[in-house]
Amino acid sequence: MTKVVGIRFRNVGKIYYFNPKGYRMKAGDHVIVETARGVEYGKVVLAPKEIPEEEVVHPLKEVLRVATQEDDEKEAQNRKKEKEAFKICQKKIREHGLEMKLIDAEYTFDNNKVLFYFTADGRIDFRQLVKDLAAIFKTRIELRQIGVRDETKILGGIGICGRCLCCHTYLSEFAPVSIKMAKEQNLSLNQTKISGVCGRLMCCLKNEQETYEELNKRLPGIGDIVTLPEGLQGAVQSVNVLRQRVKVIVEINDEKEIQEYSVDELKFRPRKKKIKISEQEMKELKNLEDKGGDSKLNEK
Repeated sequence: MTKVVGIRFRNVGKIYYFNPKGYRMKAGDHVIVETARGVEYGKVVLAPKEIPEEEVVHPLKEVLRVATQEDDEKEAQNRKKEKEAFKICQKKIREHGLEMKLIDAEYTFDNNKVLFYFTADGRIDFRQLVKDLAAIFKTRIELRQIGVRDETKILGGIGICGRCLCCHTYLSEFAPVSIKMAKEQNLSLNQTKISGVCGRLMCCLKNEQETYEELNKRLPGIGDIVTLPEGLQGAVQSVNVLRQRVKVIVEINDEKEIQEYSVDELKFRPRKKKIKISEQEMKELKNLEDKGGDSKLNEK
């Protein structure tokens, strides 16, 4: 077992483990740590605890100290400097006529580096821009291209549910989201209904996927033949996954009618339902899929 403390550097960024070195700290405290980017100011989100050795990524960096009042004041000054750096970088981008959208500016705690996050449709030659910025700020400059999901995570917004975006409030890391998840949940494959503010598939599809998979296991597929409580047989016309209700086409006295039953009232042979997505649907929706896990926003 190894003793670690969980530290986060952004509001809802990834949690990194560090060696607490015997310092007394609790969740909510601020600390100064050494990272690959230099000295950083972070927030304790997981108090010191012991975890299995296999969960630790070595080498485990150490906490330099618990943040002092002077450290807190310096961090506040850095946040103000970032706003000014953002404006200067935007001005330089316009002067160079670069097709890029500046999203955020970030100082490392020791001011050893200034990072600028941007989005662009393709590769951008920003070598001259970096030279100009280095001459202005007299420190190392790094321009980091991020994806649309990271952009939305930084800027925030309101989802179609009327609440603040998950990625901006609590979602630390992005998970892969696929069209099959929307199909499994019987959602209309309409881009405007299943895509989020970022233009990719909504992250909440992943949150609900396990529940739908479990509920779908108990239901017959569309077109399956089921036996009704009366002993008659009929073909499944539609299913309501959440309510666990099934509509069945039944032939009575040479007339067909639709009757609704609870899945527990029916008898059928469970089978693994195949999710079918037409080529046309895939062609229209392929740009919505996101593999996740490639975020460069929180690299330390």
